[in-house]
Amino acid sequence: MFEMFDLSDRTVLVTGGARGIGRELTRQLTGHGARVLIVGRNADALQKLAALYPDQVFTLDVDLANPGAATAIAGWVREEHPDLSVVINNAAIMRHDDLTEPAETRASDIAEEIAINLTAPLQLSSLLLPTLARCPRGGAIVNISSGLAIAPKKDAAVYCATKAALSHFSRALRDQCRARHLKIRVFDVLMTLVDTTLSRPNKMRKYAPEAAASDVLKAIAQGREEVLVEKVKLLAAINRLSPSVARHMMRGA
Repeated sequence: MFEMFDLSDRTVLVTGGARGIGRELTRQLTGHGARVLIVGRNADALQKLAALYPDQVFTLDVDLANPGAATAIAGWVREEHPDLSVVINNAAIMRHDDLTEPAETRASDIAEEIAINLTAPLQLSSLLLPTLARCPRGGAIVNISSGLAIAPKKDAAVYCATKAALSHFSRALRDQCRARHLKIRVFDVLMTLVDTTLSRPNKMRKYAPEAAASDVLKAIAQGREEVLVEKVKLLAAINRLSPSVARHMMRGA
């Protein structure tokens, strides 16, 4: 039996909250009566979304690829939104690269992808733990990883590596919080292929962002800390039976 987690009347931080799944999370969270803090590097998109939800959505223009981004966000939260109780690490980029091909920007591209997808969530989770621990109703960290953490896709090696690492981090941090008896839940969401700009245009059916966001919020409310979204349920089942078959399936995806 899972312990329920009530999302109503909370202050929630969503990284990458102005587009894709993040935008839908923001929209649906406001429907729960939550106050949503969204951060991203597109100031115009942030402001336009905030204008739709006055007094409910608050924004910070910050590039998660910058070394001081997590510290800046944590400082903003402490000074202006100390009632924060949920962090959703959603922001990510995916480069479809063949690493065997030479590229002048390869090192900087890899560094940026790791910074946004992995370093920033790890730093934010750590820096905001004291704030979340003070919440009388208990806090939560929600990390959006990917089904590609189970079996990688060959043209997104760095992305897959960051999502696998984020998934393992979520499990380890959850154990640390339990060992310290902190009232902080840590959720790992293994996301499916969603119809956003993150993935390449192709003929595969993609999950709608609004459905993906709804699945995430329902799972959090139900207290399910390991969340498999849509097709990832099948991939996980196949991987349990035969990891080699799962890897072969994804190799050709």
